[in-house]
Amino acid sequence: MNDPVAYAVAGLALVAAVYAGWLMWRDAAFSNGLFYVVIVLELVLLALLVGGSVALSRTDRDVDGVLFISYLVTVLVIPPAAVLWGVAEKSRWGTGVVLVAMLTVAVLVVRILGIWQGAYV
Repeated sequence: MNDPVAYAVAGLALVAAVYAGWLMWRDAAFSNGLFYVVIVLELVLLALLVGGSVALSRTDRDVDGVLFISYLVTVLVIPPAAVLWGVAEKSRWGTGVVLVAMLTVAVLVVRILGIWQGAYV
């Protein structure tokens, strides 16, 4: 895992958060557009999980593998849970849940980068 990949994924999560915030500000419910943005993010997170697992198996770095993989799996689970909650909540707070979830994903991806670099050992 390298810096540009992690920051690009975090940036995509922030784009989804901004879009969710804009919908929430407009007092709009969860929309198809937000769903598509979250789906794209989920696919990127799946690729991050696969790539991170392969990179972990090939590295000689001192990386806590269990912690690293658990963060990758956790960050993969958050968007679908947020979408289910966001769709179920018919008010603007459904998009608020997605907003908070996308901000969480962005922070966790940066944390994953720190774990990979050994900053949190």
